[in-house]
Amino acid sequence: MEKVKLERLNNAFMEQLNIIFGTEVKNPILKKVVVNGVKITNDLSFAKVYFTCFDEDRNLVLKELKESASFLRGEISKRVEIRHTPELTFEYDTSLEYAKRIEEKIKEINEV
Repeated sequence: MEKVKLERLNNAFMEQLNIIFGTEVKNPILKKVVVNGVKITNDLSFAKVYFTCFDEDRNLVLKELKESASFLRGEISKRVEIRHTPELTFEYDTSLEYAKRIEEKIKEINEV
């Protein structure tokens, strides 16, 4: 699949999932989920959703996301025009924590 089209799909999925989490889910745990990125495979069979959550246990959130995957997939299929909506898998995004640790190390170095 063309790289540009795949990138547009990734962005569309991320945008729609954030809207769904922000306005339509009833589960209070999932209302705190923020999707940072989506990576859809070239054959469009799977979409890995990278997320963060605030003030929640990430393992509990991951469990809730897995249980809600079919609902979320159905909602995306209504909103994003695609012949076959990929299966959703979820992974906690550690990049923000990593960036924060690096920032703290830089501050430590500058203080010395």
